[in-house]
Amino acid sequence: MTYPPAAVRRTAFVALGVSLVHIVFGGIVRISGSGLGCGEHWPRCADPVTGRLYWFPPFDQPTLIVEWTHRLLAAILISAVVALVLVAVASRREAGVRGRGGVLRAAGLALGLVLFAAVFGAVTVFYGNPAWATAVHKGIAASLLATLAAAVVRAGGLGGARAVVQNGSARAARGTLVAAAMAFIAVILGALTAKVPSAAIACTGFPLCGAGSIPGLSHLQLTHRVVAYLLAFHVLGLNVGFTRRREAGAVLAPVRVALAVVVLQIALGAAMVLMHFPTVLRSAHQANGILLWLTTFVAAYVARVASGASTPAFALPHRTPADVTTPTDQLPVLAMESR
Repeated sequence: MTYPPAAVRRTAFVALGVSLVHIVFGGIVRISGSGLGCGEHWPRCADPVTGRLYWFPPFDQPTLIVEWTHRLLAAILISAVVALVLVAVASRREAGVRGRGGVLRAAGLALGLVLFAAVFGAVTVFYGNPAWATAVHKGIAASLLATLAAAVVRAGGLGGARAVVQNGSARAARGTLVAAAMAFIAVILGALTAKVPSAAIACTGFPLCGAGSIPGLSHLQLTHRVVAYLLAFHVLGLNVGFTRRREAGAVLAPVRVALAVVVLQIALGAAMVLMHFPTVLRSAHQANGILLWLTTFVAAYVARVASGASTPAFALPHRTPADVTTPTDQLPVLAMESR
């Protein structure tokens, strides 16, 4: 078994890290109300006083600084994904890079997603940053994060190398897939809760809404909470079941991390409500939610690899151009057949 070059794996890790920072900062933009910090302009920023457009605006407005930094991170993310594609293309003859289950395909999909995210980000600005656009934008960013995580696994990182030599069950693959789906839904509902006016503060109690809640808007936040509670119980059940059945270590490791993250997420949510929604805790809550999505996705993908439902290209027989060249002793036979 030959793994992709270290340069491919390192570049994939860098792109994944930048994507995680970018999506977390996007949540900060939403929570701080900085989505229109540059005005209804893209890619340049408008001074809120003079209306003049800048590539590098004067940093005298907090919302402008936050939004401009988010756009700068987007440019860095695009560069990181382009670098991953270029490194993968340069290494395409190496094992585990091209073909089905290879890093190159994941990198190509990531490039498409990051460009789509940039264009859709401009659309959200031009349309006044509505709640539905914010949720869709968050979904695209979460999909990009997962795609880059898949690239890392295909490069042998995040348990990918261990998973191909361990025996996982189809039951574990199904269970982790459900966890990842629930985490994704929770992320989207969280984005809507944070964006829809007054929805974030609609519930004044914990774990349920309690007295004094805002009618109508409390349903959105309560739905978000119910999904989070179900996810927590599901991840707990996965940990208990996997430990009893002695599932593959490559699968059990991210599931254990997911349990710790989901417990922290509920604790942050409770503190956020009981302390009357301070910005710092709201930002930490959404950042931890993205981390939960990442860990559950990695668990689901690694579980598929361990169960044999998905095979990274590096675990397949590596064929070089020399392997598919017609042997010289067959050339006379082929020549006669062509006649």
